[in-house]
Amino acid sequence: MSVKIGISPIAWQNDDLPDLTAAYTMEQALKESREIGYTGVERGQRMPHDTPGLRAYLDKYDIGLCGGWCSGNLFVNDVAQEIEAVRQQVEQFVALNSPCIVYAECSNTVQGQIGTPVNDRPKLTRDEVLDYGRKLSEVAKWMKDQGMPMAYHHHMGSFCEDEDDVNWLMEGTSDEVSLCFDTGHLLFGGGDVMRTLDRWSDRVLHVHFKDIRPEVVKDVRDNNRSFLDAVIAGAFTVPGDGCIDFQQVANKLKSMDYNGWIVVEAEQDPAKAPPYEYSKKGYQHILDVCAKAGLEIES
Repeated sequence: MSVKIGISPIAWQNDDLPDLTAAYTMEQALKESREIGYTGVERGQRMPHDTPGLRAYLDKYDIGLCGGWCSGNLFVNDVAQEIEAVRQQVEQFVALNSPCIVYAECSNTVQGQIGTPVNDRPKLTRDEVLDYGRKLSEVAKWMKDQGMPMAYHHHMGSFCEDEDDVNWLMEGTSDEVSLCFDTGHLLFGGGDVMRTLDRWSDRVLHVHFKDIRPEVVKDVRDNNRSFLDAVIAGAFTVPGDGCIDFQQVANKLKSMDYNGWIVVEAEQDPAKAPPYEYSKKGYQHILDVCAKAGLEIES
């Protein structure tokens, strides 16, 4: 079994806060990611949207597509409407051999609202999450039939943020709904990283290695700041630069025979955390913990 190491270009090109990364280009993100050693990149909104254009763009920088965000709207769409809304992205990701689509419900999230405290995110009951899960399972089954797995991303500011939310969603969905396990979002949301990974190891398809700075997270929570405020303040960082024990995570991935992607996703202010320097630091930390865990890295 082996893993691959990818990165989201969000450190160079932040889709939610474009002014924060205005001095950087997507071309720089791909070029520098490949120079560091990353072999895959998640799709960013400033990449070409058409499939031939995106294929040529990735080929130019000798880097693969290792997933990408998909904004779900299942609280407002029925299943048929949602399938039509995501069809083009599914077809594109199949054509480009992506390992999955990183799907998250966005119809009622506060993650992109800079004036709304992340503490005010929607919180559903267990029964409401289970009801949602039935619809999500239908969409995921359709995606799988097309040849593209769904990896659900629990995310700050959304209805699926804390450990209970993740547990309920996994309990209420079929096996076609896999998990995009994100260390940073889970800990920011108050969850236990290792307990959640242990519980749902058989559903984990995609992994985001994201670290947090706990003092910034505490300030965001205590002072009712927004998710975007948290990003600007530096709540997130690359693995090895915060408080999460990624050696434990890597050891668990080894024990569960994980053979997917480990993706660095660490959006922050590039004036404080230069993207190349920090992305290289994160990459080296992953090499170190994987080596100690006995996880082979596919180049």
